[in-house]
Amino acid sequence: MAIYGDIIKSEFPKIDDDLYQYVEDVLSNGADEFEGSEEIYDAIGGVLHEVACDKSQEEIMHICEKLMGLMKPEKNMTNGTTNKVLSAPVHLASMAANLETDVDTIKSIWVVQRDDALKVDAKKLEKAEAKLQQKQAMRADQVTSRPPPGPVKLESATASQVTSKKEAKMEAKGNNRAQDIRIDNFDIAYGDKVLLQAADLVLAFGRRYGLCGRNGLGKTTLLRMISSGQLRIPSHVSILHVEQEVVGDDTPALQSVLECDLARETLLRREQEISAAINSGNTDPNLNTELTEVYSQLTAMEADKAPARASVILAGLGFTSEMQQRKTKQFSGGWRMRLALARALFSRPDLLLLDEPTNMLDIKAIIWLENYLQNWPTTLLVVSHDRHFLDTVPTDILHLHSQRIEAYRGNYEVFDKTKTEKLKNQQREFEAQQQHRAHVQEFIDRFRYNANRASSVQSKIKMLEKLPELKPVEKEVEVVLKFPEVEALSPPILQLNEVCFSYVEGKPILSQINLGATLESRICIVGDNGAGKTTLLKIIMGILSPTSGSRHVHRNLKFGYFSQHHVDQLEMNVSSVELLQTSFPGKPVEEYRRQLGSFGVSGDLALQTVASLSGGQKSRVAFARMCMACPNFLVLDEPTNHLDIETIEALGKAINKYTGGVILVSHDERLIRMVCKELWVCGQGSVKSVEGGFDEYRRIVERELAEVGTK
Repeated sequence: MAIYGDIIKSEFPKIDDDLYQYVEDVLSNGADEFEGSEEIYDAIGGVLHEVACDKSQEEIMHICEKLMGLMKPEKNMTNGTTNKVLSAPVHLASMAANLETDVDTIKSIWVVQRDDALKVDAKKLEKAEAKLQQKQAMRADQVTSRPPPGPVKLESATASQVTSKKEAKMEAKGNNRAQDIRIDNFDIAYGDKVLLQAADLVLAFGRRYGLCGRNGLGKTTLLRMISSGQLRIPSHVSILHVEQEVVGDDTPALQSVLECDLARETLLRREQEISAAINSGNTDPNLNTELTEVYSQLTAMEADKAPARASVILAGLGFTSEMQQRKTKQFSGGWRMRLALARALFSRPDLLLLDEPTNMLDIKAIIWLENYLQNWPTTLLVVSHDRHFLDTVPTDILHLHSQRIEAYRGNYEVFDKTKTEKLKNQQREFEAQQQHRAHVQEFIDRFRYNANRASSVQSKIKMLEKLPELKPVEKEVEVVLKFPEVEALSPPILQLNEVCFSYVEGKPILSQINLGATLESRICIVGDNGAGKTTLLKIIMGILSPTSGSRHVHRNLKFGYFSQHHVDQLEMNVSSVELLQTSFPGKPVEEYRRQLGSFGVSGDLALQTVASLSGGQKSRVAFARMCMACPNFLVLDEPTNHLDIETIEALGKAINKYTGGVILVSHDERLIRMVCKELWVCGQGSVKSVEGGFDEYRRIVERELAEVGTK
């Protein structure tokens, strides 16, 4: 009703159109159901407070009373009773003249009728109140006697290792100057679950190691055990583990990187102190000698080149010249993680530990990082599930499986071939031994009771006992992801025409976007961070409305959205089954377990708390919840973060088998090559199709990086 809208517009002139439409719809649709101004306040009070922060609760409550008065003018807002509505004018003078005889008439107009039968017995009311107070006191005693519920305690990881007396003595005397790192015979457990047992780890100085293995086996935990000192390594070896983002403050990004070189910062500070003392008239000759020594040390470490080196690292990770001078507190969490990576690359520790460094980077920054790490001067241990990254950076692969670590020379491609061949040979050897055992056993069984063959039988028995016991090859369970079957929809399915979008007045984030999709679409969107990829996805799904242009979708189109932060938004203190029960109540438990099982979360894993799962396992739970609603169009924003290589492979296969449409934002080159039919590049406010697919896009990026490097 327009009259409600007039009040809202006059009282809240700054309200935007979407909120105004929402409030007007609530008032119009609920006019018959609201019983008082309190109910109106409960329905729209929160929205009105956000629109006008300067108005008090009493003022907004008063506005709600005005709205209630318009909805039900016959309602008495002070006592909630209904007055009698007159059908004709009342002549008060004549009524007053006949006051004594017309008491009933006057009562019918002015006095609210009450039924005496409804009056409460005062004595009964007093007894009821006494009983109620007694019950409340007993409840209070029970609550205070019960210990307060504490926060959910997560199990923590523990490590133990065996060290030789010789190493302990060398470490105690400070004689251990070895650059290689050797951790022998160590165990790692997470609560009751043993992750590594009697494992060995050798890291040779100057080599780059890629640590790979299935989700949940303990890769991230191993890095934390090393960086926290729970697994002992020589004390002179400096370690840096890039795990937490930089704390935001007023320090510029470039200076934040420079400050992590403590030796340089200490010398520069001392140089300023000595110079200030000399300029103030101090004639101590030792100051000049010390200043000369400081300058000598700064020259030896090439301190003057440090700002340029830090700037190159920041630029490679996507920081423009303006961003390098911006305060760290002005950056988002993702950019602060990049800043933490830049600090680590600049400081060059003896052992650099990186856990999924490509998760926070766009393709351009990933290519730069691959090239930069190929010349890394010290020891590198990186956990990554990016197949191309593992083919490019590592000199060695460490494979974590079956509670141990196996080392392989070469990159991931070489490792994959070597491992496959090794497993085939082991299986052939096992099968050959089994055939040999069966043949010998047959001879023993045939001639066991033949006196002439007794010596031969005994010889064969002893030979069997001496044979090493080979075990069959334990094949890792194949990861299978299964998206729901969906019915076909007649085109057109999705169309964006001349779409423009901007959050505030000024430069648009997207302009003149023309994009169409069908249920056969496999569109991959790439581009620099901040280019508008996520904004485009939200416009496609209708979460954001275009500033101009039009969006047309099929009336039966149902989106399934997997966002970058989907995993972080899961409820952590419940099990995966309980999570689905909360999101989609009313279904049998078997259905929830079947849904989780189709994404590899089965057995006891489905009953563990979500917080205790690895990052990849949480991603699978998020996929299961997304698909519970049976969407027929998937919008996936960085879905490979935290997934292991096998699961990424399974995700690619599942997307190819899916009968609905898919729009994908990803920086994982292998997944893009598996599923991509159309490649869209987002940048400079536009979205353009690239002829030649990902190969052509990679060539474009490499040319841009080469041009930046020559400047």
